[in-house]
Amino acid sequence: MAAPKKKAQMSVYLDPEVMKTLSAYAARREQPISLIAEAAIASFLSPDGDERREAAIAKRLDQVDRRIARLERDLGISVETLALFVRFWLATTPPLPEPAAKAARAQAGARYDNFVAALGRRLSEGPKLRQEILEDVDSVRFGSDTPRPEGK
Repeated sequence: MAAPKKKAQMSVYLDPEVMKTLSAYAARREQPISLIAEAAIASFLSPDGDERREAAIAKRLDQVDRRIARLERDLGISVETLALFVRFWLATTPPLPEPAAKAARAQAGARYDNFVAALGRRLSEGPKLRQEILEDVDSVRFGSDTPRPEGK
């Protein structure tokens, strides 16, 4: 049986800050400095290190891409909802006669302030419109008493 190979000793000069960081890391991990240094050198010299880093970066980019796609979808829903509401409101609201229009303009500031306050409350604590839309669609499709199918 062959005797196990003895590890080779090596002297390395490190910048004092690098040495301090290495010592602190080894102390936190309760591992010898030489073991941490050996692992770092092995990782640096590993031929597949670049591929692992590239795969990790690609995975993160894919996650970011999916999040951006969801944001684009949600923004599209929001814009379409607002546009549909405005079109519907403009098509169904008759113009007011002039005396009533003056009274409506007088109330507009207070109504707008109430709207902004309600919007602020809704954004900070209330359910989101997209969730309510999904719930409304499900209640129409499956009936209000029918449970929603799993995974939907």
